[in-house]
This record gives sequence, structure tokens and C-alpha cells, in this order.
Amino acid sequence: MASIWGKLGGAGLGYAMGGPLGALLGAFAGHLFMDREGSLFGPPPKDVIFTTALIALSAKMAKADGVVLRSEVDAFEKLVEVPPEEHRNVQRLFDLAKSTTDGHEAYARQIAGAFADEPKLLEDLLDGLFDIATADGAVHEAELAYVERVAHILGFAGRDFDRIAARHVRRPDDPYLVLGAERSMTDDALKRHYRALAAEIHPDREIARGLPAEAVKIAMQRLAAVNAAWDRIATERGFKR
Repeated sequence: MASIWGKLGGAGLGYAMGGPLGALLGAFAGHLFMDREGSLFGPPPKDVIFTTALIALSAKMAKADGVVLRSEVDAFEKLVEVPPEEHRNVQRLFDLAKSTTDGHEAYARQIAGAFADEPKLLEDLLDGLFDIATADGAVHEAELAYVERVAHILGFAGRDFDRIAARHVRRPDDPYLVLGAERSMTDDALKRHYRALAAEIHPDREIARGLPAEAVKIAMQRLAAVNAAWDRIATERGFKR
């Protein structure tokens, strides 16, 4: 899959991003993006929307502990295919997003609307934020509170957020929470639940749906966390996966 950085060049002028994310890309590219009616090439690709949102929300999260760390930029570059010659542009876009007057709420609302019919992609975004937050070895309280606020805007609150956070943050040790399952479930019901969940979140499904490469990488990490939780449950209950 081609890097998004080429898409943010001259061809990017035609993308109908709009909103605060479009304004951010416009500032980055040195021009304003056309609105949807004036678009030369139609709506922007999913990877451009997803990656721009991940950058913008990650940069705003950096304010929680005061500074964009190199480790956070490195973590982002592990999720997104960034050619070596574009490392400086990644840092520049992070810095630009951090300094914009638009708050994280505006970015979160726009991405929530853009992928309203793809909640798993929104969950990928939250997993990506957690991956970047943990790049320095721990998720700070301010960062956790920030991700929870973003999650609420994206439609993940209460136990839904706890389930996502449990894959990344040390919380009450509960593998059932990671699976979104209940301890009261029978062995057969739990096995069916796990198999359905593993099939639903398998990276191959995201590839088949044409989702961005970074979302596929995040899905692979999510499946690994689910499988690890299942292995613990299977050991506790005495059956094999």
C-alpha cells in the first residue's frame, strides 16, 4: 500500500476532507483544501482520514504530559508506513496539530461522523492512541482521562471503554473484560463468544474491507491481546483453545 505522504502532496488538493482535519492538512500542505462540492478527485481515502485523525488526536494528547516525545512519534511511525525521508514531516505535522486552535473534541467529532458506520475502525483509532500513549512505558492519568474523553465522543463509554483500556492499561486483572464476556457464561457459551469475537476482529476482515494498513496493524495487536486473555481463561477453566 502506498504511503499516505504522497497523497498529501499535489493530489491532496482535490480531497474533500473539510472540517478541522481538512484545515490541518491544508496548513500542512501549504494550501486550503477544497470543500466537497469543489473536490477534484472525490472524498479522501480512508487511510488519509484515519491517519490524519490519529496524528491530530495524538498530538493533542501530548499536551496531557506537556510535550511531544520522540518515543510517541516513533510509536506512530510503527503504526503508519513512513519513508525515512518523511520523518521530519511527521514531526512537523505533530507539532502543527498540537498548536492548532481546534480542540480534540472537534477532531474526535469529525472522525466519529466519518466512520459512524464502521465502529471497529473507531476502536482501531482508540487502540492506536493507547499504543502511542504507552510508548514511554506507561499511560499517565491525564492521558488515560484524555483517551476516555475521546472514546466517549466516538461512542465508547463505560464497560465498552474499560474493555478497550484493559488491553493496554494495568487495571483489575480480568481477562473476561478484555473479551467483553461475563464470568457467569458457560464453557460452551464462552467458546462461541470467543470464536465469534476472534472472527469479527481478525485482520483479514479489515484487509478485505479495504481499510488502511495502519488499522490492520492495530487489529493484529488487538487480536493478540484477545488471544492472550482467552489463553488465560482456557487455562483457568481447563480446556484448550
